[in-house]
Amino acid sequence: MAERTLVTSALPYANGPIHLGHAVEYIQTDIYVRFLRSCGKDVVYFCADDTHGTPIELNAAKQGLKPEEFIARFQDEHQKDFHDLDVRFDYFHSTNSPENRHYAELIYGKLKEQGDIERRDIEQTYCEKDRRFLPDRFIKGTCPNCKATDQYGDACEKCGKAYSPTDLIEPRCALCGTPPVRKSSEHLFFKLSRHADFLQAQLKKPGFLHPGLAAQLQGFFEKGLADWDISRDGPYFGFAIPGETDKYFYVWLDAPIGYIATTEKWAKETGKAKSALDYWAKDSGARIVHFIGKDIVYFHALFWPAVLEVAGLHVPNEVKVHGHLTLNGEKMSKTRGNFVSARDYLKQLDPSYLRYFYAANLGSGVEDLDLNLKDFRLRVNGELVNNVGNLANRALSLLAGPLGGTLAPGRADGAGRALVESVLARVPEVREAFEKLEYRNAIRVITDIASAANAFVQAQAPWALVKKDAEAARADLSDAADVVYLLGALLAPVTPRLSEKLFAQLGGQPLTFQALEGAKYPLLDRSRPIGTPEPLLPRLEEDRVNAILEASASAAAPAAEVKKADGGAKEKKAEKKPAEAAPAAASAPAAPATSGEIEYADFAKVVLKSGKVLAAEKVPKADKLLKLSVDVGEATGPRTIVSGIAEAFAPESLVGRNVVVVANLKPRSLKGIESRGMLLTAGPGGKDLSLLDPGNVPPGSDVK
Repeated sequence: MAERTLVTSALPYANGPIHLGHAVEYIQTDIYVRFLRSCGKDVVYFCADDTHGTPIELNAAKQGLKPEEFIARFQDEHQKDFHDLDVRFDYFHSTNSPENRHYAELIYGKLKEQGDIERRDIEQTYCEKDRRFLPDRFIKGTCPNCKATDQYGDACEKCGKAYSPTDLIEPRCALCGTPPVRKSSEHLFFKLSRHADFLQAQLKKPGFLHPGLAAQLQGFFEKGLADWDISRDGPYFGFAIPGETDKYFYVWLDAPIGYIATTEKWAKETGKAKSALDYWAKDSGARIVHFIGKDIVYFHALFWPAVLEVAGLHVPNEVKVHGHLTLNGEKMSKTRGNFVSARDYLKQLDPSYLRYFYAANLGSGVEDLDLNLKDFRLRVNGELVNNVGNLANRALSLLAGPLGGTLAPGRADGAGRALVESVLARVPEVREAFEKLEYRNAIRVITDIASAANAFVQAQAPWALVKKDAEAARADLSDAADVVYLLGALLAPVTPRLSEKLFAQLGGQPLTFQALEGAKYPLLDRSRPIGTPEPLLPRLEEDRVNAILEASASAAAPAAEVKKADGGAKEKKAEKKPAEAAPAAASAPAAPATSGEIEYADFAKVVLKSGKVLAAEKVPKADKLLKLSVDVGEATGPRTIVSGIAEAFAPESLVGRNVVVVANLKPRSLKGIESRGMLLTAGPGGKDLSLLDPGNVPPGSDVK
């Protein structure tokens, strides 16, 4: 039996709209699923709204709605946004469902049977005015570490220090401003600490998790895995825990179970499986792949696998992790006026532009992605519109016009056949890149193919040849059309509606990666006429691109007032514990002022080269230094560079990264190590640094 694959994206919280940061993950996952289907794989893609927790309950009350009514509205909005972004789930469900209640209770029962649930009294902050226990993000005060004011109860946004809500200085309820009291309550804990050996083995399995992230998680084992509080006191919107009084499953217990519940709902409605256990049983033989953001790695790589293992269910085979999105170099925020919802984008622009730009910048690592609107416009125009779109328009317009829409038979030899065969030889590169989630490498090859075909058309000049030798022009253009057909197949996972247009204009059946496995020249059925050509996508104009920010900018001031009034209780991450998130970036002193203008000749003395980090390690007795081995394309081998970036980057996270190197810097000894070069970074320093990325160019390429 062919392998069955179940793919999921993290569940969006039903407390607000889908925004462009969310879209990174769903587009990344959708590209992968479409690619697998194009390869003929048996794959299903599931998601659901995450609907439980205190923020849902309180925000529904503010709007005079029952929680069920509140989440229903967002579920409808979310599904429409995903559909219009060309993200296609096999099923989109809700965690507030009978299927999820069933599996949450079933799994909890298994955990109890195995002796993995323990009762403990814990001291919490309690608001006597609101008569409720306060989750970490419902309490604010002064950071016990750096003394920054107005910080939440889980981690300081200024210094990055994690702490308990009870550690805050001068705490206050984020809802009403009243100082809370401390109150004891009995909670239920999952004994995560019992499963350290299993989890260590899981993290070592090839392909389960990015090696750099697996290394980062070792910190939790070094200090001892903390048992996990899986209960919350009422009032709470969620599932009541069987056999308990006024106790509810913590949202992070039943949220991932939503993956299983959605599988169950799909199985019931479609009949394509007997139940969720066709995939989630321990011996199902299915392959399960989760796509998530780096802020929830703890849940999906430690807590969730341990719960599944104890419950006797299928532990995920792979957890694919991506970084966060910044917009024009800044974190998206309503108060900054740069928060862009998916709907704000879709009101202005085709999703193909966004899907292409994300793919062109996404690799398999966890580095953040910046949606710089100028780069976005220039890259999409240069590659998708001017390169791919121009090729299709040039070839098909001439074929459909003066040449009557008919194609020439394949040729025995010649430049056109050589072109088609050369680009067919590059299909395995694209396939491998998609398989490894190195989408930017796939896009690089695709743009190379389009550029080669455009160069061929330019050299053959069929617009001039058509009047002298129509059949020669037809043959050249037919070979160019073959390349257009191939590009439609290669781009189909990324820009599906664009590929559909290409296939229709060519009059050909959709071409898949599976069909390309044995494909030979000519690709098109040359006996069939082509369809009607038309422009694929208009150029992106600056005003249209900038318009996606207008709605956000106009709402910035009111948004700030709302945040102050409701304590910023907007998202489910309000309830996450600090240890579960990726380390926050710390603030640092402002950069020194520039020392004045220089002549161009001075700058021209600096030689900048692209490099690739081959290895990285900490320098002993130097908290800020890392020793790097960097390939800069030199015959003498990689250079050793000592860089003061240890506070911002774990050594493991740097391996494979592309960097910009000052290559003609005089060697310098640091801690007894000769450093031959310098890496370029941006940011004020300390933890708040970003490496400059030259893009996918060979090591040693000039950076200008």
